[in-house]
Amino acid sequence: MKLLVSPFTVEEAKIAIKGQADIIDVKNPEEGSLGANFSWVIRPIEQLVHQNNHQKLSATIGDVPDLPGTAALAALGAATCNVDYIKVGLKGPQTQDAAIKLMKTVIRTVKEYNASVQVVVAGYADSERFHTLNPLLLPEIARQADANVVMVDTGMKDGKNLFDFLSMSKLQEFLDGAREAGIQTALAGSIGAIHVPALQQLRPDIIGVRGAVCENNDRLKGRMRLSKIVELKKLISTGA
Repeated sequence: MKLLVSPFTVEEAKIAIKGQADIIDVKNPEEGSLGANFSWVIRPIEQLVHQNNHQKLSATIGDVPDLPGTAALAALGAATCNVDYIKVGLKGPQTQDAAIKLMKTVIRTVKEYNASVQVVVAGYADSERFHTLNPLLLPEIARQADANVVMVDTGMKDGKNLFDFLSMSKLQEFLDGAREAGIQTALAGSIGAIHVPALQQLRPDIIGVRGAVCENNDRLKGRMRLSKIVELKKLISTGA
């Protein structure tokens, strides 16, 4: 399992890099679960990350509305920053067909620019209260759109976590669906060290965190802590 850590600033990215996070995922938590950051933040982080051959760079483009052209241009902007992964949060599409259309548009745009960039379809475990698609539809959306990775996060950050909304059996169903389609998997959503045993049982390819490695588990106001990243990385590696 790879550890994805989501810094907000260049200084936080330096901490995540020093903590040996496998994927440095630049986001803006002030703009939501998968809030997009600015190019002038992503670019200096890209230079730092790609000095380390084993680490990869990811960028989110937001909890996107059902506007395929808007999403595609946002993804293209991220691709020009030389990222390895682009994460797309399916906030707006309310049907599977609409989500597939949006993701196909994004993926075509990104791959025409740089075929090596990995596109991540991200949805939300708390779909009922966040008014989004059932996350169990995500593997099929990713398959039909030819995405590289499919991810479940939580949309509302209020202390509840991934496991409050999806049981182990539902998460296994999600993972199995993606694996059958040959798509990489990622789990996130206010998860931390306490959830590592369950995550080791599920074995997603990627585990994503932010709040868990910040002071007081506060993803907005807490400073990112090197010790927390190191501890979490060690816990994950122990079960590898």
